[in-house]
Amino acid sequence: MPWSSQGGGGGGGWQGGGDQGGPWGRGSGGGGPQPPDLEELLRKGQDRMRRIMPRGFGGGRGLILILILIVAVWLGSGFYRVQADEQGIELVFGKLVNTTEPGLRYNWPAPIGQVYRPKVTRINRVEIGFRSGVDAGRGVPVRQVDNERQMLTGDENIIDINFVVLWKIKDAGRFLFNVRAPAQTVKAAAESAMREVIGKTKAEYARAEGRSDVEQKSRTLLQNILNAYKAGIQIDQVQLQKVDPPEQVIDAFRDVQRARADAERARNEARSYANAIVPRAQGDAAQMILEAKAYQKQVVAGAEGDAQRFLAVYAQYKMAKDVTVKRIYLETMEKVLKGTNKVIIDRAAGGAQGVLPYLPLPELTKRKAGGTQ
Repeated sequence: MPWSSQGGGGGGGWQGGGDQGGPWGRGSGGGGPQPPDLEELLRKGQDRMRRIMPRGFGGGRGLILILILIVAVWLGSGFYRVQADEQGIELVFGKLVNTTEPGLRYNWPAPIGQVYRPKVTRINRVEIGFRSGVDAGRGVPVRQVDNERQMLTGDENIIDINFVVLWKIKDAGRFLFNVRAPAQTVKAAAESAMREVIGKTKAEYARAEGRSDVEQKSRTLLQNILNAYKAGIQIDQVQLQKVDPPEQVIDAFRDVQRARADAERARNEARSYANAIVPRAQGDAAQMILEAKAYQKQVVAGAEGDAQRFLAVYAQYKMAKDVTVKRIYLETMEKVLKGTNKVIIDRAAGGAQGVLPYLPLPELTKRKAGGTQ
């Protein structure tokens, strides 16, 4: 048999004999490698643990306490604080389970749970049509982006538009997990919304009195787009920075604008002159009409008064003709002689013979004039 000893030599494959050993190399000569002693290894490990841990902490009870302490520290690492400008997003096994408000909160620690705390009150800025650099506001030159700033208007004109979008996070959960690149999404949606609004607006209206209207319509349309994406983003403001014709024709356009401004100024001056002359002429005409009406009323009233007086005199005349004739005569003589110098001589002063006495008429006239003065 192959496992039996042959030639009085060593044993088979599992039997020691001569200089050859079994599978562990044990033989009478002891020349092969020795197998590890498991009991010895366990004993040495326990001795090392006893040297590391304090006295009285060995054995199975000590290991249990160590495990409990590790678990308590792990569970305590799940506490976190949400600041006033943040929202807490809690994940368990990668799934969104809760959105928390500012304060001290708790969630399962890693690797079971995870917490994101984005800042929801920070205003983010997206520039479209230009780039002002990282140090915006510190003298960094503005770089124009042609493929973003040139847009076609409703009256088939091309204008250059630079505008800024200010946005912030409204729903942190949607913001983190529904949109891959929020800033790029806002930029692309804002450019699309602005092109749609400008495509329905005339160039001159967008440049002048329609700027605020364009901003408001663009903001509303952009917010509707982001709401459809469920992006969790709120658009605070859309600000137009520049609305100008293309650089190639801007000089000619400015000449046209200056000519229009001159024409408008001339029209305004003409309106001012007309507004100054027409009211004055209307006032003079109204005054003349009022004076004519007053004179008409005065003449009619005077004529009516004379007629009434004549009728009254005529009525008295019919009742007593002699008296009326005498009264009319006296009134007429009173009017005639009222402004003349008169010397009245009593008939008795002439004497019985009718001799006219001497009267110093010039002297009497002078005295009367002096007394009047």
